[in-house]
Amino acid sequence: MKKMGKTILVVDDDQDIVNMIIKGLRFEQFEAISANSGNEAIEKLKTNTVDFIILDIMMPDMNGLEVCRTIRKSYSIPILFLSARDREIDKIVGLEIGADDYMTKPFSIQELTSRINAHFRKADRLFREWNEKKLIESSTDPCEYDLPLIINEKTYEAFLNGQILDLSTKEFKILSFLMNHPNQVLTREQIYENIWGDDYGEINTVTVHIKNIRKKLGSDYDYIKTIWGVGYMFRMDN
Repeated sequence: MKKMGKTILVVDDDQDIVNMIIKGLRFEQFEAISANSGNEAIEKLKTNTVDFIILDIMMPDMNGLEVCRTIRKSYSIPILFLSARDREIDKIVGLEIGADDYMTKPFSIQELTSRINAHFRKADRLFREWNEKKLIESSTDPCEYDLPLIINEKTYEAFLNGQILDLSTKEFKILSFLMNHPNQVLTREQIYENIWGDDYGEINTVTVHIKNIRKKLGSDYDYIKTIWGVGYMFRMDN
């Protein structure tokens, strides 16, 4: 039986690595499918329901960064880069273009599956919290704001003036967290703890993700204010 009904797409041109990852995923009771190139990965997404993507960067026809950019135009599926590139700048670039996590080769299959399990645990916990929050809100008078920016926490979608924003999962979670605490200063540590929790990551990625969100909102919608030396605030008055 598949674990929580989750399907993971493994994208790497090294078949030995693909086979090893798939073996580990299936041991954890996940369904796993694979692609050996970027183009094949994009085609697989058209014909399969995928819940998580493990993506290599160094591939011959279309590198992983290009694949990630292409995927982010149409999908909000969580992406974990698995790459031999281990410089900090490589990790930052990967996260900036829309990845949710980054691991370097050589890697431990146990750590990889632990990160994936942690992601799904966090997603399930957020969904339960969302349901509880909506239940509480339904019994009180809702406080509505007349903003061009709207988020749907059930579908993990954000809309600006009716147009969907191309946000990664982590970017959406950060924006949602900030919007749910309007006009309140939140430290980077608070944001990191709420979004990453027991997941793996570095606190500096909060700054990277905030930068990405601002870029996607555009300069006309400067909702996220930097409180220097403290953190960030979502201002309702833009």
